[in-house]
Amino acid sequence: MNYKIRAMLPRDYDAVMNLWRNTPGMGLDAESDSRRAIARYLRRNPGLSLVACEGREVVGAVLAGHDGRRGHLNHLAVAASHRKSGIGQALVARCLRSLARQHISKCTILISRSNLGGKAFWRRIGWKQRDDLYIFQTKLEAQACADDSC
Repeated sequence: MNYKIRAMLPRDYDAVMNLWRNTPGMGLDAESDSRRAIARYLRRNPGLSLVACEGREVVGAVLAGHDGRRGHLNHLAVAASHRKSGIGQALVARCLRSLARQHISKCTILISRSNLGGKAFWRRIGWKQRDDLYIFQTKLEAQACADDSC
C-alpha cells in the first residue's frame, strides 16, 4: 500500500468523521467530537494528531495529545479495506515518538469494553490492560465555555 502519514488538519474533519463513523466500536460524542471541539484539540496539540492518506483518501486517523505529563491517544481508526497493513501501528508509533520528544513518558488509551477488535489490536502491539483503575467522568455545564475561551 502506498500511503503517507501527515498531521491532521481541521479541513480533514469530514473525511476523518466519516472514517470514525464507519469503524465498529468507535465511541463518538456529538459535543466532544464536533468540528469545533476537534479543531480546538488540534490547536491545543499541534502536529500530534495524524491521518494516513492514500492519495486524497483518508484511510487512517488518530487523535493524540498530552496534559504536560501523560499522553493520550483517542479514536484510532483504519478503513476496513486497509486493516492489517501496518497503518494503525505506524500511526501509533509516530504519535508515541512525537509525545516522547515532548518529554511525555506514558501514554493512555480508552477502549469500550465491547470493542473486541480494538482490544485485540492494542494487545497485539504490546499495550497492557490495567485492571486496577476505574474511570469516572462528569459533564461540565455548557455555559462554562459559552464565550469560546476554552
